[in-house]
Amino acid sequence: MSKASRRESRERLRQERLKQQQRAKRNKLLAIIGAAVVVVALVVGVGYLVMSSRGQSSEWDGALAPRTLQQDGSVVMATEGAQAPVVEVYADYQCPACRQFEAVNGDNLKQLAAEGKAIVHYRPVSIFSQRPDPISTNSLRGAAAARAAADHGAFVEYNDLLFENQPTEGREGFSVDELKEWGEEAGITDPAFAERIDSESAIVDQWVNDYYPALVEKAQAEMSDEEISGMRLHELMEWGRGNGVDDSFLDGTYVGEVLDATAAVNDRYSSGENAFQGTPSVYINGQLQGNDIYTVDGLTDAVEAASPGQVDTEPLADGDSPTTNPSDPPTAKETTDE
Repeated sequence: MSKASRRESRERLRQERLKQQQRAKRNKLLAIIGAAVVVVALVVGVGYLVMSSRGQSSEWDGALAPRTLQQDGSVVMATEGAQAPVVEVYADYQCPACRQFEAVNGDNLKQLAAEGKAIVHYRPVSIFSQRPDPISTNSLRGAAAARAAADHGAFVEYNDLLFENQPTEGREGFSVDELKEWGEEAGITDPAFAERIDSESAIVDQWVNDYYPALVEKAQAEMSDEEISGMRLHELMEWGRGNGVDDSFLDGTYVGEVLDATAAVNDRYSSGENAFQGTPSVYINGQLQGNDIYTVDGLTDAVEAASPGQVDTEPLADGDSPTTNPSDPPTAKETTDE
């Protein structure tokens, strides 16, 4: 072997070792970030234990109150002109405790809204977007699909189907074909819904496989692991925009919308006993509720004891387009950290 060949061989080995070190460092940071999410899940899991050990689920077969899509992608369910407490429900479709809350109180919320006793504000978020695939993929794909269903007036029905079919945490689920099939079960016939499912799924794949790993790798090159793990996701993304990590592929997408919704609740309820700590979180007139809210009687009692509230979002006006026209879905863009 010539000197030149030996130099090339050593350089290849050096580059491979460097790549392995970078991968190991990135995986370590993802584990740190993931552990922080797990802590949040454990905190909220107290409510899950309460739901599992107390009370029974409600049943409601009556008509649903009118549902109104909001400008931020959330959905308000209430009778016309209702003067009632506002019940905000923050949930992640991959969250097992959220599924249990839905099983216990889903019909109760429908009944309270239909009888004019509550204004129910559904606010899907993704607390698992920084977790490894498939947890992150399931979380984001489910939320984006629910948002697409809201365009066709079927949010509540689709919300129920997502929780009924929630994948076991850590296993792949919410496939594109399943999401389309559940749209048909929810009564959606417009082909624009299936097109939107396809396009949003591509965005989720780009987030999980390209953008977020590139963002973490870039951040590791500039900051300590401690600094990075202390940043909220939207803060890290903002840092990335100023440092060459392009997130414009999220513009006009429902994946981007749910990430914005998650950032918004973290900003709105950021400190003290009212701080947002994970899902499910239920606020009545802006006040975080305790574990009693996870039972039918506990939720009903809290609503009946509260004063009328005010929804803090604006409805999507008649004739307005959603973030983008559902018949003109977004396309994935190439992510770069140049």
